[in-house]
Amino acid sequence: MITMRQLFPSNHGRGLGWVLIFLLCSSLSAKEKAAVNPRPFTIPAIHEWQGRQGTFTLSPQTPIIYTDERLRTVAEQLAVDLFELSDQHFTVKQGKKAADGGILLTYKQQKKLGDEGYTMEIANSIRIEGTERGTMHATQTLLQIAHFDPAPSSLTFLPSTVTLPCGRITDRPDYPMRGFMIDCGRKYIPMDYLRRLARTMAYYKMNTLSVHLNDCGFPPFFYNNWDDTYAAFRLESEQFPGLTAEDGSYSKADFRQFVLDAAKLGIEVIPEIDVPAHSLALTHYRPSLGSKEFGMDHLNLSNPEVIPFLDSLFAEYIDGPYPVFAGPRVHIGTDEYSNKRKETVEQFRALTDHLIKRVEKSGKQAVLWGSLTHAKGETPVKVDNVLMMAWSNGYAEPDSMHRLGYKLLSIPDGYVYIVPAAGYYYDYLNIQHLYKNWTPARIGNKQFEERDPQIEGGMFAVWNDIVGNGISVADIHHRAFPAIQVIAEKCWTPDTVRTFAEWQKLALNIGEAPNVNDLGRYPKGVVISSANVYPDSRRPIEQIGYPYRVSFDIEAETESRGTALFRNDDTEFYLSDPITGRIGFARDGYLFSFRHSLKPGTKEHIAIEGDNQKTSLYVNGRCVETLNPQLRTFPNDKKFRIIRTLRFPLTTTDANLKSKVTNLKVESL
Repeated sequence: MITMRQLFPSNHGRGLGWVLIFLLCSSLSAKEKAAVNPRPFTIPAIHEWQGRQGTFTLSPQTPIIYTDERLRTVAEQLAVDLFELSDQHFTVKQGKKAADGGILLTYKQQKKLGDEGYTMEIANSIRIEGTERGTMHATQTLLQIAHFDPAPSSLTFLPSTVTLPCGRITDRPDYPMRGFMIDCGRKYIPMDYLRRLARTMAYYKMNTLSVHLNDCGFPPFFYNNWDDTYAAFRLESEQFPGLTAEDGSYSKADFRQFVLDAAKLGIEVIPEIDVPAHSLALTHYRPSLGSKEFGMDHLNLSNPEVIPFLDSLFAEYIDGPYPVFAGPRVHIGTDEYSNKRKETVEQFRALTDHLIKRVEKSGKQAVLWGSLTHAKGETPVKVDNVLMMAWSNGYAEPDSMHRLGYKLLSIPDGYVYIVPAAGYYYDYLNIQHLYKNWTPARIGNKQFEERDPQIEGGMFAVWNDIVGNGISVADIHHRAFPAIQVIAEKCWTPDTVRTFAEWQKLALNIGEAPNVNDLGRYPKGVVISSANVYPDSRRPIEQIGYPYRVSFDIEAETESRGTALFRNDDTEFYLSDPITGRIGFARDGYLFSFRHSLKPGTKEHIAIEGDNQKTSLYVNGRCVETLNPQLRTFPNDKKFRIIRTLRFPLTTTDANLKSKVTNLKVESL
């Protein structure tokens, strides 16, 4: 049986009690009326809550009214979000006031609340005041409050049960930048995921997504051959045909549109072209630019061709009336370049200063990795209106950078660096430690005053250092989502209002965003059961995430190689994989197979169990094989483990399926 919850999987935080959602005070007993509503749980926590008496329920008849054309996009996005949560259409219109039961968005700049603050009054109507960004944040607060259930227990459709507490919210962030840096250079991250990621970040009032667009693997994992070492530049280039990675890239038009669409959600995309180190993709394209002394991932700063090449490269994306990098900031990289010789240090500093000014010439603010302690020298590097991402005290000593006058974005590697399955930094962030001990004012072992005006905010990062280690986009998201929650909490305000244990328990019940469920998370129990799986059939759920069990009975026939029993846009589960003809799966360019093939004419009960470390195949109740992390070794004792996980796809079944498949059961564990 398919339930209403399964049709709208983003609502795992509560049953879909959204069909009757009308902003009308509920009838209360005298005892209930005497109670003042406590602060509702949201991530991040709201700054000020004045509880009132009474509650509301919502309905599709609720009009969403905006008083200023500048708030049209916010109002329309709220209607989209409510539709995604309820499958009901909400009316959006411009007006000057809201009758009882309406949502009124009013444009108002309030000095004490800044550009991102807002007020929200929940009474006989909902009245929100703020700028575009402030009202966008207010609507996310509204969605979280209405969507939250402290004790979700079933997938059942629950009509007319969602309530909103009456009260007044005054909210604002303590830090202006709150974000995430994702490494798309070493691992291609599809644009569809980046768009969903931006939506999830907006739901948590994050506002900055830094996209690292080029990088390379480590030579020891490619037998110390620079020519064979993986490197990628992810953007289409007409100026330099052949520079763009062949295994995944973004067209200029698509990337520009992504920047513009994310901005409508309040997310600034900061694109990064990382030079003059991490530049192997550039030297693969034009070897004469590479450094024989420091390695081909370094541009040779003594080569007079380097600066004109970089100027042309940046110009392709930042110049003209409709630049690809359409946002206000551009990241120029400048990290981890060799400092072995004084001459090299001075050349590095000169290039850094040049790139800052080249970006500013196009009307953009320059962002760079902090490296000026590592590259300490005499050549001046511009300070004013430059944003430094402070990641390592050894590369950029925070006190020194602060005294120089740099604006700092706190992204300390020892606290907030995720490097999946690498064995160093974090595989998953230490959420408890961050919640209790970290704020953007802490950069490495340096603690600044909270809300220091030179500390712009904080971020976390996912670095895909180990090219070829099997990590999927689903695995990255599984690590990133809890990090989004805690970094959003601590960057909005460092002053926590709940214990960690309470916060963590409640945080589990807030989803990713309306119509986003990249985790494939559902309450524990049976999510889908079906008597038959037919060729060319579809299911309303795209995937089931960790941990899960998918089981079915099969009467096997001879299947063509590449026949998928289940697939979605990025993953296939094969009855006969394309290479070996075994049961297996493919995702992210990897193919993994179990040591089991279907035998025509036989009947078997198949079960697949998966979590964030491994995938197991059971046949007739016996574990045939578990695909644990697989060790791969290289010379000089270099090694890494290949992660063989599967976020199980469910959307479609291939039309050429011949075997009879029955008794399908999909379970969240």
